[in-house]
Amino acid sequence: MILRQRATVSGSFTIPELHLLPARTATHRPASVPNEGFTVSQEARPQNRVIYLNSEARGRARIRVLSIDGHPLFREGIATIINEQADMVLVSQVSTVQEAIQQYRKHQPDITLMDIQLPGWGGVDALSTIRSEFPAARVIILTASEGDVEVQRALKAGASGYLLKNTPPSELLQEIRKVYSGRKAIQPQLAAKLAEHIADDTLSAREVDVLVLVASGNRNRDIAAQLCISEETVKVHVKHIREKLGAKDRTEAIAIALRRGIIRL
Repeated sequence: MILRQRATVSGSFTIPELHLLPARTATHRPASVPNEGFTVSQEARPQNRVIYLNSEARGRARIRVLSIDGHPLFREGIATIINEQADMVLVSQVSTVQEAIQQYRKHQPDITLMDIQLPGWGGVDALSTIRSEFPAARVIILTASEGDVEVQRALKAGASGYLLKNTPPSELLQEIRKVYSGRKAIQPQLAAKLAEHIADDTLSAREVDVLVLVASGNRNRDIAAQLCISEETVKVHVKHIREKLGAKDRTEAIAIALRRGIIRL
């Protein structure tokens, strides 16, 4: 008999499809032939062989990862770590929110690693956009920002995990696999910060606006003019901000707000 081989693609596997051209006098009987993780079923008097993936072969599917970070050196490091894994592959790496959304739509990866501080929109905005279009998206925030407010904001937007950039590679890989399996990934020190401030009063949107202007060096009358409110109202807002943050003065309020991720300069 004559053996031909043709490549077909199923999922992430390249599967040989074997065509058997029987000799005129050959007689064929049904058979099942094991072959490197595949089961080959041969029908009586077949014109070809149909190849089915068994459970072991299906389990070899690699985790497809998208990396989003504004620092080229960090992206290259992530690419090296991911591509060294037998069960992972980096499908794309980008640096901006616009590219992130475009590449997510194109590849629809299993896991997305995203910095929270990106050029243009913030990472949380990108996360919200992706999740609104793809509700099942699994996004791990991988960032240097460890403020409890940043963590809360990301989790509310639908993040599946929140990790710091100083995470050891082995732990990062472990957390990727954890999220891929359907679980959450939040480092213990970040969970502790969330618990520490869970009962704190949150700043109102207007109070955050005032605090951003205070941190930018504006005086009360300048803040009042920009927000179209009175100076007395500005003073009241500043008083409430200090009370909620437990700060003795404006400078300490700014420091606390920056540390917790309430504002960014």
